[in-house]
Amino acid sequence: MNNLLKNIETVRNQMIYVGMSSGFTSEETIKLSKKLDNLINLQMKYRNMSA
Repeated sequence: MNNLLKNIETVRNQMIYVGMSSGFTSEETIKLSKKLDNLINLQMKYRNMSA
């Protein structure tokens, strides 16, 4: 789970950097946003399973 949280933070930071440099609607920003969504959904799934 800690690794998942680290991945979420890494992708979030990458997305912010790319968004600031390439624009928030750039293809790379959108790709990172979708990746971040998937990671967060996975985290929520694990959280719900352990509750």
